[in-house]
Amino acid sequence: MKAFILEQPGDIENLRLTDLPMPAISAEDVLVKVKAISINPVDMKTRRGKSLYGELQKDPPVILGWDISGEVEEVGSDVRNFQKGDEVFGMVNFPGHGKAYAEYVAAPAAHLVRKPAGISHQEAAATTLAALTAWQVLVPQARLQKGQRVLIHAAAGGVGHFAVQIAKHLGAYVIGTASASNASFLKALGVDEPVDYKSVDFESAVQKVDLVLDAIGGDNITRSMEVLKQGGRLITIAGHIDEEKEKQAQAKNIRAERYVVHSSGEDMQQLVNLLQAGKLKPHISQEYPFEALPEAHYQIETGKTRGKLIVNI
Repeated sequence: MKAFILEQPGDIENLRLTDLPMPAISAEDVLVKVKAISINPVDMKTRRGKSLYGELQKDPPVILGWDISGEVEEVGSDVRNFQKGDEVFGMVNFPGHGKAYAEYVAAPAAHLVRKPAGISHQEAAATTLAALTAWQVLVPQARLQKGQRVLIHAAAGGVGHFAVQIAKHLGAYVIGTASASNASFLKALGVDEPVDYKSVDFESAVQKVDLVLDAIGGDNITRSMEVLKQGGRLITIAGHIDEEKEKQAQAKNIRAERYVVHSSGEDMQQLVNLLQAGKLKPHISQEYPFEALPEAHYQIETGKTRGKLIVNI
Protein backbone atom coordinates (compact mmCIF):
# COMPACT_ATOMS: atom_id res chain seq x y z
CA MET A 1 0.00 0.00 0.00
CA LYS A 2 1.03 3.64 -0.45
CA ALA A 3 1.88 5.58 2.69
CA PHE A 4 3.76 8.70 3.74
CA ILE A 5 6.49 8.03 6.27
CA LEU A 6 8.37 10.67 8.23
CA GLU A 7 12.03 9.82 7.75
CA GLN A 8 13.20 12.30 10.38
CA PRO A 9 11.72 15.39 12.02
CA GLY A 10 11.92 18.60 10.02
CA ASP A 11 10.48 20.16 6.89
CA ILE A 12 7.91 18.62 4.53
CA GLU A 13 10.68 17.13 2.39
CA ASN A 14 11.04 14.54 5.15
CA LEU A 15 7.58 13.18 4.32
CA ARG A 16 8.25 10.42 1.78
CA LEU A 17 5.63 8.53 -0.21
CA THR A 18 6.55 4.86 -0.24
CA ASP A 19 5.17 1.32 -0.46
CA LEU A 20 4.56 -0.56 2.80
CA PRO A 21 3.02 -3.92 3.67
CA MET A 22 -0.66 -3.93 4.57
CA PRO A 23 -1.12 -3.37 8.32
CA ALA A 24 -2.07 -6.37 10.43
CA ILE A 25 -5.15 -6.06 12.62
CA SER A 26 -5.77 -7.36 16.14
CA ALA A 27 -8.93 -9.08 17.33
CA GLU A 28 -10.48 -5.72 18.27
CA ASP A 29 -9.43 -3.81 15.13
CA VAL A 30 -10.89 -3.19 11.72
CA LEU A 31 -8.88 -2.62 8.55
CA VAL A 32 -10.11 0.54 6.83
CA LYS A 33 -9.60 1.32 3.16
CA VAL A 34 -9.15 5.07 3.49
CA LYS A 35 -11.04 7.49 1.25
CA ALA A 36 -10.19 10.80 2.95
CA ILE A 37 -8.09 12.09 5.82
CA SER A 38 -7.81 15.49 7.48
CA ILE A 39 -4.71 17.47 8.46
CA ASN A 40 -4.34 19.15 11.85
CA PRO A 41 -1.82 21.50 13.48
CA VAL A 42 -0.66 18.61 15.66
CA ASP A 43 0.40 16.79 12.47
CA MET A 44 2.67 19.69 11.58
CA LYS A 45 4.06 20.04 15.11
CA THR A 46 4.81 16.31 15.29
CA ARG A 47 6.47 16.45 11.87
CA ARG A 48 8.81 19.10 13.23
CA GLY A 49 9.84 16.80 16.09
CA LYS A 50 7.61 18.30 18.76
CA SER A 51 4.25 17.26 20.22
CA LEU A 52 3.88 13.45 19.84
CA TYR A 53 7.06 12.73 17.88
CA GLY A 54 8.96 11.41 20.89
CA GLU A 55 6.48 8.59 21.34
CA LEU A 56 5.87 7.83 17.66
CA GLN A 57 9.57 7.35 16.90
CA LYS A 58 9.59 4.39 19.30
CA ASP A 59 7.38 2.53 16.82
CA PRO A 60 8.96 2.99 13.37
CA PRO A 61 8.21 3.75 10.65
CA VAL A 62 6.63 7.01 11.78
CA ILE A 63 3.35 7.55 9.91
CA LEU A 64 1.57 10.75 10.86
CA GLY A 65 -2.16 11.39 10.95
CA TRP A 66 -5.17 10.33 13.00
CA ASP A 67 -8.31 11.38 11.09
CA ILE A 68 -9.81 8.96 8.60
CA SER A 69 -12.97 8.14 6.71
CA GLY A 70 -13.29 5.07 4.56
CA GLU A 71 -14.66 1.58 4.08
CA VAL A 72 -14.17 -1.48 6.27
CA GLU A 73 -12.03 -4.03 4.41
CA GLU A 74 -11.62 -6.59 7.19
CA VAL A 75 -12.76 -7.04 10.79
CA GLY A 76 -11.00 -8.59 13.77
CA SER A 77 -12.34 -11.75 15.37
CA ASP A 78 -13.83 -9.90 18.36
CA VAL A 79 -15.50 -7.10 16.38
CA ARG A 80 -19.28 -7.35 16.34
CA ASN A 81 -20.48 -3.86 15.44
CA PHE A 82 -18.88 -3.55 11.99
CA GLN A 83 -18.61 -5.72 8.92
CA LYS A 84 -16.83 -5.60 5.57
CA GLY A 85 -18.23 -2.84 3.39
CA ASP A 86 -19.39 -0.54 6.20
CA GLU A 87 -18.49 3.12 5.75
CA VAL A 88 -16.83 4.41 8.92
CA PHE A 89 -14.87 7.37 10.23
CA GLY A 90 -13.08 8.51 13.35
CA MET A 91 -9.94 9.76 15.05
CA VAL A 92 -7.68 6.75 15.49
CA ASN A 93 -5.35 6.03 18.43
CA PHE A 94 -4.96 9.58 19.68
CA PRO A 95 -2.76 10.44 21.47
CA GLY A 96 -0.75 7.58 20.02
CA HIS A 97 0.34 6.24 16.65
CA GLY A 98 -2.65 6.67 14.33
CA LYS A 99 -0.75 5.91 11.09
CA ALA A 100 -3.44 7.61 9.02
CA TYR A 101 -1.31 8.86 6.11
CA ALA A 102 -1.87 5.58 4.27
CA GLU A 103 -4.21 3.80 1.90
CA TYR A 104 -5.13 1.30 4.63
CA VAL A 105 -5.29 1.85 8.38
CA ALA A 106 -5.68 -0.65 11.22
CA ALA A 107 -8.05 1.04 13.65
CA PRO A 108 -9.60 -0.02 16.96
CA ALA A 109 -13.31 -0.57 16.34
CA ALA A 110 -14.00 1.40 19.53
CA HIS A 111 -12.61 4.55 17.89
CA LEU A 112 -14.90 4.47 14.86
CA VAL A 113 -18.54 5.12 14.01
CA ARG A 114 -20.65 4.52 10.95
CA LYS A 115 -20.66 7.32 8.43
CA PRO A 116 -24.17 8.63 7.76
CA ALA A 117 -25.29 8.17 4.16
CA GLY A 118 -25.84 11.89 3.66
CA ILE A 119 -22.35 12.85 4.78
CA SER A 120 -19.42 12.63 2.32
CA HIS A 121 -16.12 10.97 3.23
CA GLN A 122 -14.55 14.43 3.08
CA GLU A 123 -17.05 15.88 5.55
CA ALA A 124 -16.66 12.86 7.79
CA ALA A 125 -12.86 13.01 7.82
CA ALA A 126 -13.12 16.70 8.71
CA THR A 127 -15.37 15.98 11.69
CA THR A 128 -12.83 14.06 13.75
CA LEU A 129 -9.92 15.38 15.85
CA ALA A 130 -10.95 19.04 15.72
CA ALA A 131 -14.63 18.33 16.30
CA LEU A 132 -13.89 15.80 19.05
CA THR A 133 -11.68 18.34 20.78
CA ALA A 134 -14.44 20.93 20.73
CA TRP A 135 -17.03 18.44 21.99
CA GLN A 136 -14.89 16.99 24.76
CA VAL A 137 -13.83 20.42 26.03
CA LEU A 138 -17.27 22.01 25.98
CA VAL A 139 -19.45 19.10 27.07
CA PRO A 140 -17.87 16.49 29.39
CA GLN A 141 -15.01 18.72 30.53
CA ALA A 142 -16.50 22.21 30.93
CA ARG A 143 -20.18 21.23 31.06
CA LEU A 144 -21.14 24.41 29.24
CA GLN A 145 -24.68 25.45 30.12
CA LYS A 146 -27.43 27.37 28.34
CA GLY A 147 -27.05 31.10 28.82
CA GLN A 148 -23.36 31.01 29.76
CA ARG A 149 -20.87 33.26 27.98
CA VAL A 150 -17.97 31.54 26.22
CA LEU A 151 -14.96 33.09 24.48
CA ILE A 152 -13.58 30.91 21.69
CA HIS A 153 -10.16 31.90 20.37
CA ALA A 154 -9.27 31.21 16.73
CA ALA A 155 -12.98 30.74 16.15
CA ALA A 156 -12.59 30.39 12.37
CA GLY A 157 -10.05 27.56 12.67
CA GLY A 158 -10.48 23.81 12.81
CA VAL A 159 -11.39 23.39 16.47
CA GLY A 160 -12.85 26.87 16.72
CA HIS A 161 -15.48 26.59 14.00
CA PHE A 162 -16.76 23.34 15.49
CA ALA A 163 -16.69 24.79 19.01
CA VAL A 164 -18.84 27.74 17.92
CA GLN A 165 -21.50 25.44 16.49
CA ILE A 166 -21.52 23.14 19.50
CA ALA A 167 -21.66 26.06 21.95
CA LYS A 168 -24.61 27.56 20.07
CA HIS A 169 -26.33 24.17 20.08
CA LEU A 170 -25.93 24.16 23.87
CA GLY A 171 -27.52 27.59 24.10
CA ALA A 172 -24.43 29.62 25.05
CA TYR A 173 -23.63 33.23 24.13
CA VAL A 174 -20.58 32.95 21.90
CA ILE A 175 -17.75 35.46 21.51
CA GLY A 176 -15.13 34.53 18.92
CA THR A 177 -11.75 35.99 18.04
CA ALA A 178 -10.54 36.01 14.45
CA SER A 179 -9.29 38.47 11.86
CA ALA A 180 -11.74 40.99 10.40
CA SER A 181 -11.77 39.04 7.12
CA ASN A 182 -13.42 36.15 8.97
CA ALA A 183 -16.15 38.23 10.64
CA SER A 184 -18.92 37.22 8.22
CA PHE A 185 -17.83 33.58 8.44
CA LEU A 186 -18.09 33.73 12.24
CA LYS A 187 -21.54 35.30 12.02
CA ALA A 188 -22.68 32.53 9.68
CA LEU A 189 -21.43 29.94 12.18
CA GLY A 190 -23.50 31.58 14.90
CA VAL A 191 -21.01 33.79 16.74
CA ASP A 192 -22.89 36.48 18.67
CA GLU A 193 -19.91 38.79 19.08
CA PRO A 194 -16.93 38.61 16.68
CA VAL A 195 -13.73 40.25 17.94
CA ASP A 196 -10.99 41.29 15.52
CA TYR A 197 -7.87 40.38 17.48
CA LYS A 198 -5.70 42.44 15.10
CA SER A 199 -7.43 45.78 15.72
CA VAL A 200 -8.34 45.50 19.41
CA ASP A 201 -6.99 43.85 22.54
CA PHE A 202 -9.64 41.24 23.23
CA GLU A 203 -9.19 41.59 27.00
CA SER A 204 -10.38 45.19 26.78
CA ALA A 205 -13.31 44.30 24.53
CA VAL A 206 -14.56 41.22 26.37
CA GLN A 207 -15.52 40.88 30.01
CA LYS A 208 -17.17 38.48 32.46
CA VAL A 209 -17.22 35.27 30.49
CA ASP A 210 -17.82 31.88 32.09
CA LEU A 211 -15.46 29.91 29.86
CA VAL A 212 -12.50 30.52 27.58
CA LEU A 213 -11.44 27.92 25.01
CA ASP A 214 -7.86 28.76 24.07
CA ALA A 215 -6.32 27.28 20.92
CA ILE A 216 -3.33 29.62 20.74
CA GLY A 217 -1.26 29.22 23.91
CA GLY A 218 1.58 31.45 25.07
CA ASP A 219 0.66 34.79 26.60
CA ASN A 220 -2.84 34.38 25.18
CA ILE A 221 -3.54 32.21 28.23
CA THR A 222 -2.53 34.91 30.71
CA ARG A 223 -4.42 37.58 28.79
CA SER A 224 -7.53 35.39 28.68
CA MET A 225 -7.60 35.16 32.46
CA GLU A 226 -8.51 38.87 32.49
CA VAL A 227 -11.87 38.29 30.81
CA LEU A 228 -13.15 35.53 33.11
CA LYS A 229 -15.64 36.19 35.86
CA GLN A 230 -15.04 34.94 39.41
CA GLY A 231 -15.27 31.16 39.36
CA GLY A 232 -14.77 31.07 35.58
CA ARG A 233 -12.74 28.52 33.71
CA LEU A 234 -10.01 28.57 31.06
CA ILE A 235 -9.21 25.46 29.05
CA THR A 236 -6.26 25.52 26.67
CA ILE A 237 -5.60 22.93 23.97
CA ALA A 238 -2.42 24.59 22.70
CA GLY A 239 -0.43 25.73 25.72
CA HIS A 240 0.66 24.67 29.18
CA ILE A 241 -0.47 25.77 32.61
CA ASP A 242 2.79 26.15 34.46
CA GLU A 243 3.18 27.01 38.14
CA GLU A 244 3.14 30.75 37.50
CA LYS A 245 -0.09 30.59 35.48
CA GLU A 246 -1.63 28.36 38.14
CA LYS A 247 -0.86 30.96 40.80
CA GLN A 248 -2.34 33.70 38.63
CA ALA A 249 -5.51 31.68 38.19
CA GLN A 250 -5.83 31.00 41.91
CA ALA A 251 -5.34 34.67 42.71
CA LYS A 252 -8.25 35.53 40.39
CA ASN A 253 -10.41 32.69 41.72
CA ILE A 254 -10.62 30.99 38.35
CA ARG A 255 -9.64 27.57 37.04
CA ALA A 256 -7.03 27.11 34.31
CA GLU A 257 -6.19 23.74 32.76
CA ARG A 258 -4.82 22.03 29.68
CA TYR A 259 -6.90 19.46 27.83
CA VAL A 260 -5.78 16.76 25.38
CA VAL A 261 -8.38 15.10 23.20
CA HIS A 262 -8.65 11.30 23.20
CA SER A 263 -10.15 8.81 20.76
CA SER A 264 -13.72 7.80 21.62
CA GLY A 265 -16.32 6.12 19.48
CA GLU A 266 -18.99 7.15 22.00
CA ASP A 267 -18.14 10.84 21.60
CA MET A 268 -17.93 10.38 17.83
CA GLN A 269 -21.52 9.15 17.91
CA GLN A 270 -22.56 12.42 19.55
CA LEU A 271 -20.99 14.24 16.61
CA VAL A 272 -22.84 11.95 14.20
CA ASN A 273 -26.10 12.89 15.90
CA LEU A 274 -25.32 16.60 15.46
CA LEU A 275 -24.33 16.10 11.82
CA GLN A 276 -27.56 14.26 11.06
CA ALA A 277 -29.62 16.91 12.86
CA GLY A 278 -27.98 19.68 10.85
CA LYS A 279 -26.55 21.25 14.02
CA LEU A 280 -22.94 20.69 12.96
CA LYS A 281 -21.35 21.24 9.57
CA PRO A 282 -17.63 21.11 8.80
CA HIS A 283 -16.15 23.84 6.65
CA ILE A 284 -13.59 22.45 4.20
CA SER A 285 -11.40 25.20 2.84
CA GLN A 286 -9.21 23.08 0.58
CA GLU A 287 -8.77 19.52 -0.71
CA TYR A 288 -5.58 17.84 -1.93
CA PRO A 289 -4.79 14.60 -3.78
CA PHE A 290 -2.84 12.08 -1.70
CA GLU A 291 0.41 12.72 -3.55
CA ALA A 292 0.18 16.44 -2.65
CA LEU A 293 -0.33 15.81 1.07
CA PRO A 294 2.87 17.69 2.05
CA GLU A 295 1.39 20.83 0.51
CA ALA A 296 -1.38 20.71 3.12
CA HIS A 297 1.34 20.94 5.77
CA TYR A 298 2.53 24.19 4.20
CA GLN A 299 -0.98 25.59 4.46
CA ILE A 300 -1.50 24.49 8.07
CA GLU A 301 1.83 26.16 8.97
CA THR A 302 0.41 29.55 8.04
CA GLY A 303 -1.87 29.43 11.07
CA LYS A 304 -4.57 31.03 8.94
CA THR A 305 -6.56 28.05 7.72
CA ARG A 306 -10.31 28.55 7.80
CA GLY A 307 -11.98 25.33 8.91
CA LYS A 308 -10.38 22.10 7.73
CA LEU A 309 -7.96 20.73 5.10
CA ILE A 310 -8.76 17.38 3.47
CA VAL A 311 -6.58 14.91 1.59
CA ASN A 312 -8.33 12.47 -0.75
CA ILE A 313 -7.01 8.99 -1.42
